[in-house]
Amino acid sequence: MNLQRAYYLLAAFYSLFPLIGLMAIFSGGGTPFAVAHLALGVLAVIGLWGYVLKRGFMNPRMWQPLAMVLAVMAVGQMLVIFIHPVSSIALTWMLTSSIFSVMLVIVLFHYGKRDQPLWATPVEADDAKQLAKMLDSASPLSAVHYEGEQENSVNVTKVGSQYHAKVTRRGKNGQETFERYFQYPETLVFFLEKFASISVHDFRQTALS
Repeated sequence: MNLQRAYYLLAAFYSLFPLIGLMAIFSGGGTPFAVAHLALGVLAVIGLWGYVLKRGFMNPRMWQPLAMVLAVMAVGQMLVIFIHPVSSIALTWMLTSSIFSVMLVIVLFHYGKRDQPLWATPVEADDAKQLAKMLDSASPLSAVHYEGEQENSVNVTKVGSQYHAKVTRRGKNGQETFERYFQYPETLVFFLEKFASISVHDFRQTALS
């Protein structure tokens, strides 16, 4: 069995838990917090499948906070179990969710990192390939974008296996400069378009001028 198949089996295994929880609720075996557990479990399983399939589901900004919520809930439930007496049904829910939350916390934390190709749109992925080729043949690359009184200039270089972007934004309210490093060109393309309104086309125009 290869690693990818093991991930598929893991995701399928975790997918059973929301179904089991739903059956438990309808059979009267739920707790007051069962619905909250079930909702968080469904979201976590969606994120797990996204990690396994290497596809971006929903918003990348939600997954790391969700991982933190699961971690806090797991620790809180373990403390409740050791400090206060609980019923056998509540104990089962708390132990099961706490134990199986550990793997989900780790996976969702990594899944929520924005610097991954899986969060790129098809257009961003195509632009990233072009930008990576341009940086392989000429580095650094520079481009400027004007929008009214606003001027955005960027300087992009490839440093080893990382991509470095320096952005300077000038306007009537002054000037600001910031730098970022990225592992993948897809994230670099997203960053430049979002924070500087600069696309790969702007780099090509600069190279031709």
